[in-house]
Amino acid sequence: MQKFPQFLFPFIALSTALSGQAAKAPTTDPATAAPKTIELAETGHCAEALPALSGITRKQADKDLKRRAGLDGVRCAMGLGRFDDALEFLRTLNREFPTDPDVLYLSIHTFSDLATRASEELARSAPSSYQARELNAEAYESQGKWDQAGQEYQKALAKNPDAPGLHFRIGRLLLSKPNPPADVVEQARKEFQAELKIDPNNAGAEYVLGELARQDQNWDQAVEHFSRASKLDPAFGDAFLGLGEALISSRKFPEAIPPLQTAVKLEPANPGAHYNLATAYSRSGRKTEADKEFAIHRQMTQKEPAQTPAQQENPPANPN
Repeated sequence: MQKFPQFLFPFIALSTALSGQAAKAPTTDPATAAPKTIELAETGHCAEALPALSGITRKQADKDLKRRAGLDGVRCAMGLGRFDDALEFLRTLNREFPTDPDVLYLSIHTFSDLATRASEELARSAPSSYQARELNAEAYESQGKWDQAGQEYQKALAKNPDAPGLHFRIGRLLLSKPNPPADVVEQARKEFQAELKIDPNNAGAEYVLGELARQDQNWDQAVEHFSRASKLDPAFGDAFLGLGEALISSRKFPEAIPPLQTAVKLEPANPGAHYNLATAYSRSGRKTEADKEFAIHRQMTQKEPAQTPAQQENPPANPN
């Protein structure tokens, strides 16, 4: 038997230990590690696979492997109750594959599942809270059960009279009923006004008050409410459209042009925005611009074939 000097024993032991560890270490070759991790996840070994799946979505260059790892990561994380991890996988998937049907489908179901879990927890932990009452009301409203929804909203309001959004929802509910009578419309108007006392920045309440004023042909009030709604929410296309329509009805045609131009930019596929802008141009003596907008409106409503650039530069005269 070969004998080694005693001073070499520690180095021999260390070498033997390292050799054993190397033999047992998993492969780190990216070409084989990612498919094996994905196979683990897809055969139900989520706890073992989840940490590596996250690494694949961050570092893997192969798009197909990154996509599969992300999809598996969401499913595994949700199954393990690791909701933050699931959301992180979804953020990566939606950034990398924003139009992928599988990603969109999984996103819908994941967010729906998270919402269901949160609503169940709210009902369990705080069943008498105004938030729970409001959630019940929304569920009734989605089912068209107006009376039950109204009762739940009122209970929520009794719990917290200053809660933002409740008066707005009650007012919207009142107007959602088929052909609401005048007294119900007036009650809804008061709800929106009450909402603005609690939340002066509610652009939706201002907009609906503008619509109610427009229906009453109270153009000054309509302009006031639509104007405030458009200032509170510069991306609120319908508010700019409502403002422009109210100004046209007030025969303030030049003043109607700027909000209607904004409405067209925000809602380029809205035929009403183009028609009203064309009308404002026409009544302000801007015939060429009016003809272009009328032509766009006709094309959108009559489904005319797309115009050539030359036709767009020389549209047919407006027959009106």
